[in-house]
Amino acid sequence: MMEWSLDKLLEEYPFAAAYFEQNKLEITGHGDKTFKEYLELFTEEELEDRAIDKEKLLSDLPIYIEQMRSFLGLETDRKVLSLTILAGHDKSGNPEGFSELTAETSQIISIVGPTGSGKSRLLADIEWAAQKDTPTGRSILINGKTPDNKWRFSSNNRLVAQLSQNMNFVMDLTVQDFLRMHAVSRLVEDPQSVIEQIILAANKLAGEKFDLNTPVTSLSGGQSRALMIADTAILSSSPIVLIDEIENAGIDRKKALELLVSSDKIVLMATHDPLLALMAHKRIVIKNGGISKVIVTSEEEKLLLEELEKMDSLIQTARQELRKGSTLSARTLMPEK
Repeated sequence: MMEWSLDKLLEEYPFAAAYFEQNKLEITGHGDKTFKEYLELFTEEELEDRAIDKEKLLSDLPIYIEQMRSFLGLETDRKVLSLTILAGHDKSGNPEGFSELTAETSQIISIVGPTGSGKSRLLADIEWAAQKDTPTGRSILINGKTPDNKWRFSSNNRLVAQLSQNMNFVMDLTVQDFLRMHAVSRLVEDPQSVIEQIILAANKLAGEKFDLNTPVTSLSGGQSRALMIADTAILSSSPIVLIDEIENAGIDRKKALELLVSSDKIVLMATHDPLLALMAHKRIVIKNGGISKVIVTSEEEKLLLEELEKMDSLIQTARQELRKGSTLSARTLMPEK
């Protein structure tokens, strides 16, 4: 890294520009030089007048870059490719009905079971990368290994982004201000471009569109969920997304899942919705606080899903017509082809 030219360094780590600015170093026009060669340009008098410590600057730059890589989730050895759940026990102490389950990037795993059966407990175990230290006795592996404690306890680099049933904003900001704050905190090169991508994606999910000038406190539940799903897919560094009851969000559920999967996320969702359950590659069945079994979505179920989607489309059309104040009829819901 220290042998790279300044141009190459900034191309690889754009945030390094802040290091030079903080130290009042004007590197414009010296992009072909290494940082050491650039510092050699200063005379002894200039170094003394500007209180420049060359050795300290050279030694501090790699530390700064590593700290920022960690903060931004850019460390290559921290890339999450798979999540494995190792069996624990149910509320009665009985062993769970599986040995281990592995989910990989761009896969969807649904979690089904009666209310109060333990779906949220499973999501919590994953969020905290449990190591037999939760009531279920489960263990979570990342890339097939026991996760580093940084994954479990770091506030900067969260393993999981969790989208809960209720999402309420309390900040008095517009959507644009909220997204810009997040984009700037992630040190993205072109915040406005990312903001526009997020609002476009969010409006493809939301039942009712909104714009960048909309106050976040005035967003409906569905709009809030759409905004956070788009933000998580496009801007969040968390590799795993946990969703609780997306069916109650008032958004296009299928598009939401497709957006998250296209961003190389591992998606796990607790749901009572048969469409969402069958959209998943596998589903976890929860009973009495434990995983009763794991079911791979069959080809027959995939065919059934197509029929369920047609029925759901009909219901969504009816809902939209009612919102517009229309009178429902067979012709409005099922126009002749």
